[in-house]
Amino acid sequence: MTESSQGTDRGTDQGTELKAQIHEQMTTAMRARDQVPLGALRMLLSAIRYKEDELGHALSDDEVRAVAGSQVKKRSESIEAFEQAGRTELVEKEKAEREVIAAFAPAQLSDEAIDALVDDAIATTGATSMQQMGRVMGAVMGRAKGQVDGSIVQVKVKARLEG
Repeated sequence: MTESSQGTDRGTDQGTELKAQIHEQMTTAMRARDQVPLGALRMLLSAIRYKEDELGHALSDDEVRAVAGSQVKKRSESIEAFEQAGRTELVEKEKAEREVIAAFAPAQLSDEAIDALVDDAIATTGATSMQQMGRVMGAVMGRAKGQVDGSIVQVKVKARLEG
């Protein structure tokens, strides 16, 4: 009984405005026979459905943005790997897909905003050495909520605590 109600809810894709936008763009790409955005949007919807099945409920717009953010990060990692392997055609495809998906991801913070968050977190936690880096990282990542790559924050926190 529970499975059918979950399946029905997910199957109709009710709920979020963001999912409706994704469907709309997918339909447009399908009609235009534009394979790159179509493939990227299909993969994004697949990741959203997987997350809904995992959590057992329809995702909110914020949760959809978080899934899109993780998909953007995966594309960035793939781009790096393909560049190292010299696979330029795959690099271009991944970049195009990342651009399509990034429209649904949380906006990324500027370097200045990240610096301000790091400085504020260091002041708030009272961190003075690398031993307290975890506290600072937790404070920054909690406030940033998917709007910044953790590796960027790590480099900035490390530089502040070491310097």
